[in-house]
Amino acid sequence: MQASSSTPSPWLARLAALATAILLWQVVVWSGWKPVWLLPSPLTVFLRLATLATEPAFYWAIFYTLVRAVSGYAMAVGIGVASALLMLRFRLLRTTVAGLLTGLQSMPSVIWFPLAILLFQLGEGAILFVVVLGAFPSIANGLLHSIDHIPPLWIRAGKMLGARGWSLVAHVYLPAAMPGFVGGLKQGWAFAWRSLMAGELLVIISDRPSIGTRLSFARELSDAPDLLAWMIVVLGIGMLVDGLLFSTIERRIRIKRGLFET
Repeated sequence: MQASSSTPSPWLARLAALATAILLWQVVVWSGWKPVWLLPSPLTVFLRLATLATEPAFYWAIFYTLVRAVSGYAMAVGIGVASALLMLRFRLLRTTVAGLLTGLQSMPSVIWFPLAILLFQLGEGAILFVVVLGAFPSIANGLLHSIDHIPPLWIRAGKMLGARGWSLVAHVYLPAAMPGFVGGLKQGWAFAWRSLMAGELLVIISDRPSIGTRLSFARELSDAPDLLAWMIVVLGIGMLVDGLLFSTIERRIRIKRGLFET
């Protein structure tokens, strides 16, 4: 079914949802459920966020976190795609490893941190280790399951046109699996981002003041406005990545395949 031309802009929908959440937040504050020093109003938090935005350390924290996110996610994509293609090429490997991938995908990322700290100490390696392990199973499973749903007729057509081996993968499997694969990439990013935030809260590196480090300091100082301000930053980055990257790619794929009106 094609989307109606009267469908509101995705960004307007996101802003409406955000405005609703802020309104509910303010209602909870008005109810007196918690004292204002523990649960400050949205205005107080946004004023603190505006103050933070005037400090260079604010942007350095975001920079260090995004560098870790991009590095870990890129490694997860490489490992996930390579794993999926190897399992596609060797059926026996898929039979033995597919269940393991699903098990890894279901494991909470925080479980990996004791092992990560044991292997890499309190350093960058520990954080990247958990980010990669949290993200790559979703990416590999997303690609494999997308390939499983390719119509057999397409594969036979590719073989009749001379595609074999990796040529068949590159010209038939991957293009046909792209919509589902993008969904796997999106889910992998969500796992990577959550794993990264958990990692930065547990592994604090003194010379790299990341978002997680600032969240941890705000918690230790019982600074609720600062804590909530940084949580809004985490939420905003997640929404921007989804809106500017994954939603854009999904929309272009749907338009190209005639599933969405331009």
